[in-house]
Amino acid sequence: MRHDSRLSRMLHALVHMDRLAGAATSEMLARMLNTNPVVVRRTMGGLRRHGLVRSEKGHGGGWVLARTLDEISLLDIYRALDEPQLFALGPSVDNPDCLVEQAVNGALDMALVEAKAVLLARLEKVTLGDLGRHFTEKLGALPRQLQP
Repeated sequence: MRHDSRLSRMLHALVHMDRLAGAATSEMLARMLNTNPVVVRRTMGGLRRHGLVRSEKGHGGGWVLARTLDEISLLDIYRALDEPQLFALGPSVDNPDCLVEQAVNGALDMALVEAKAVLLARLEKVTLGDLGRHFTEKLGALPRQLQP
C-alpha cells in the first residue's frame, strides 16, 4: 500500500514559501515537490479554502502564506488536506459475522482511535514556525561552504 505523503510535502513547501522574497508559482512548487503543477494548484486550493494561503494574480503572482508560520499548526494543514488516512492498519471485513474477527476489529479500532487522538494532539502543538526554526538551526550548524 502506497503511503500518503501530502502532509509532509505541504509542510516542506510552506516552510520554503516563507523564505521566498515573493510569491511561489505552482510550477516552482511542482519542481520542488517533483509533481505536476495541477496537483499543486488543487492542493493549494484546499489550503486557501482554510485560510492558510492566498493566491496573487498578475506578473510576479503565485501562492503566498495568508498567516505567519507561528499561526499555522501541523493540524491545520492536516485538516486542510481533508484529513488523509493516518494509518495503513485497519480492521478486516472478510467475515463480519465471525466473533473472532469482531473481537480483533474491536481491539484494533480502539487502539487506532487512541493513537489518532495522540497524534492529532501532537500535530496541534507543533507549528510551521517550529519547523522553520528547526531548519534555521540546522542550517546554521552546517559548515559555511555547505550552506545554500
